Amino acid sequence: MEVGLIGTGLMGLPMAQRLLNAGIAPIVYNRTTEKLASLKAAGIATAPSVSELIRACQCIILMVTNAAAIREVLLSPEAQRELAGKTIIQMGTIAPMESQAIATEVNAAGAEYLEAPVLGSISEAEAGKLIVMVGSSPEQFEAWRGLLQHFGADPMWVGSVGAAAALKLALNQLIGSLTSAFASSLGFVIRQGIEVELFMKILRGSALYAPTFDKKLQRMVDRNFDHPNFPTKHLLKDMRLFLNAAEQTGLDTDGVEGVATILERTISLSLADADYSSLYAAVNPEA
Repeated sequence: MEVGLIGTGLMGLPMAQRLLNAGIAPIVYNRTTEKLASLKAAGIATAPSVSELIRACQCIILMVTNAAAIREVLLSPEAQRELAGKTIIQMGTIAPMESQAIATEVNAAGAEYLEAPVLGSISEAEAGKLIVMVGSSPEQFEAWRGLLQHFGADPMWVGSVGAAAALKLALNQLIGSLTSAFASSLGFVIRQGIEVELFMKILRGSALYAPTFDKKLQRMVDRNFDHPNFPTKHLLKDMRLFLNAAEQTGLDTDGVEGVATILERTISLSLADADYSSLYAAVNPEA
């Protein structure tokens, strides 16, 4: 069975390599052709167009930026004509209603659709240790579990299409909120002249601790946000998706709005493409 992968950015690239290492030679496509260079060098086949990739593959994995990008690459008239009989696995972060709407259009074109967003960053993608959440029918989950296990050993079925997308947004909201809260406490401690390691020793021994704090600590202390695992602009996109979806359910989102404002301020500091820990620069500006 031929597997195609559309989107070879920060996450798509190591995912393509995982498939190759598992003996599955994917065919890949990216709108920015420069991002295909390392995969070509590894012997991975590339498709000149989405239509040709879909025509050549039974299963097509999507790892692109947002719903608009999915529509551009997958639901153009040319691409839709090739969809009948194919299976689409959408693995990026989009809103539940967006995923459901795309599923409806994919199904209308005669194809199957399931969502399988992932939690984790580049290192987890490289190691095959992503947390994979699947929104599909139970039958689809069983049919594609084996393929998804190449990205994470224990894919989890969480419900129908939309459920996994919602769960992913809930988790990414925590990324933003935990990181901004930690940045505020860290900045306060430093400005009070308290040793950072003393603060961390107490924090690590408490119920307040989250491993992400240590992962981002040195970046914040050094103010070095290069080589991002997850860019600020993508986290802001996800926070906005969460806000829109949460407001529709009647949740009070004032706290999350504050985090989104911090991320917007971070981007105004020319840190859109930096690691999202760069929100520390907005919370704790240099004197």
